[in-house]
Amino acid sequence: MTTLLRVDASIRLDGSVSRALADSAEAAWKAEHPDGVVVRRDVGLHPLPATAWPALVAAKLGAEPGADHAEAAALAQELAAEVKTADAILLAAPLYNYGITQHVKAWIDLLMIDPELVYGPSPVAGRPAIFTLARGGGYSPGTPKHGWDHATPYLERIFGDVFGMNIRTAVAELTLAPVTPGMEELIDASKVSESEAHVTAEQHGTVVARELTANAA
Repeated sequence: MTTLLRVDASIRLDGSVSRALADSAEAAWKAEHPDGVVVRRDVGLHPLPATAWPALVAAKLGAEPGADHAEAAALAQELAAEVKTADAILLAAPLYNYGITQHVKAWIDLLMIDPELVYGPSPVAGRPAIFTLARGGGYSPGTPKHGWDHATPYLERIFGDVFGMNIRTAVAELTLAPVTPGMEELIDASKVSESEAHVTAEQHGTVVARELTANAA
């Protein structure tokens, strides 16, 4: 039996493109692993406490542990355990203000407390991670804001370079075109991008599931 850890970061439920893409990846994964377990962590709708990481770091730097230290430590251990016991990770993350959401940052900050994940050899090295990303504008090469996406490189740095995971990405761009004045001429392009991203997400879900099956054989 395999385990997929799905983490959603959008503050929206209805209309969230990153969640919809993750649904496509998850459905493809489930088709290959109908008995697999999906562990869900929704940091978008259920944010992690912003005080947890400062409480733990302050104690590490010699401060007297506060009343919230034990709770913060337990949360950090829980989050790290979810990552370390998962056979694969599916992260659905929108681009907010050119970067990752504060919800994702809080999650990653608490994961970075765990020395096994950070200093290695990482227990998740070589495992697959699928990112389903939604960007309201256009950030691809050749666009005026190419290079303004500071979320994707950061996620790749943490999960790829620090944790040693194998990353696959499905990206939908121009997602705000249908609802943003002045972007009307980009609506068709946004639909194409989203459609292609769903295909890519499905492919990633299938490939990851099959690789897990092959590795378990």
